[in-house]
Amino acid sequence: MKDLAAKIRGFALELGIDKIGFAKPETLAGEGKDLRQWLSKGFHGEMAWMERDPEKRSDPKLIFPEAKSLIVAAVNYFTPYEHTGSESHGKISRYAWGDDYHEIVKAKLAALLYRIKVERPDAQGKICVDTSPIMDKAWAVRAGLGWLGKHSNVISPDIGSWFFIGEILLDFELTYDDQPIADHCGTCTACIDACPTAAIVEPYVVDSRKCISYGTIELRDEKLPDDIAANLNGWLYGCDICQDVCPWNRFEKPSSEPGFAPRNDATSLDLQQLESMEPAAYAERFRRSAIKRTKLGGLKRNAAALRSRS
Repeated sequence: MKDLAAKIRGFALELGIDKIGFAKPETLAGEGKDLRQWLSKGFHGEMAWMERDPEKRSDPKLIFPEAKSLIVAAVNYFTPYEHTGSESHGKISRYAWGDDYHEIVKAKLAALLYRIKVERPDAQGKICVDTSPIMDKAWAVRAGLGWLGKHSNVISPDIGSWFFIGEILLDFELTYDDQPIADHCGTCTACIDACPTAAIVEPYVVDSRKCISYGTIELRDEKLPDDIAANLNGWLYGCDICQDVCPWNRFEKPSSEPGFAPRNDATSLDLQQLESMEPAAYAERFRRSAIKRTKLGGLKRNAAALRSRS
């Protein structure tokens, strides 16, 4: 299977997948235990979907019983643009500047699975992109794409941490990458020190309830929690502070995927326009954008919180 694995790596690069690794789809005992402890502390906040199917999250064979190999893919989304810095605008997290990453990454993995089936017509596989109950970060580490940083994002020594993760479960064996990359965070605490809400409660552990990204995207309350509202630092949708300060992102490279470039050259959004936006305009502006995750009411809530402190 070494020849096929090498071909798959070549196919992936041709399709704009920046890194891939191969892992044995076995039960994630240690990582599963960590997830259950994290959930037991309530660190997931109101993301009730994270409590569902904990067994599936730890065992990919419960998602795809025929699984014998797991391909883990990293797709770089870094684009060399900056926020406006204007107080009249709210900053968007870098991952949501362009088109919806679910669609882009899924399309790349579908094309890769097609290429695999050309080489091996009897192959069967299942594609997982974010919405499937699978522990993306744990598998990225297992497949040798990088290590888990203290901010809980996976860091690659080649491209930093600005990348999406997706998987293909296959029903045949490949040569596994059994040499994980060592943790190179060392004594650095840049991400922990920079978080304005102290959401990184200890190295490698984030309390979502304190996180600006969680508050501005996932939280459905009519008002933001006081500690988040008081420390938005201009963030309207998401937050990139912990990645912006990470020394390993000096190795960031521009993405080859044009779909990740800022839509309408916008890395920030006009707060006053958002507060008066109608549903039809919202649907048109954010069609096929990850920003639709927070819905119009959430964007208006976030915009109002920023304007009240400008």
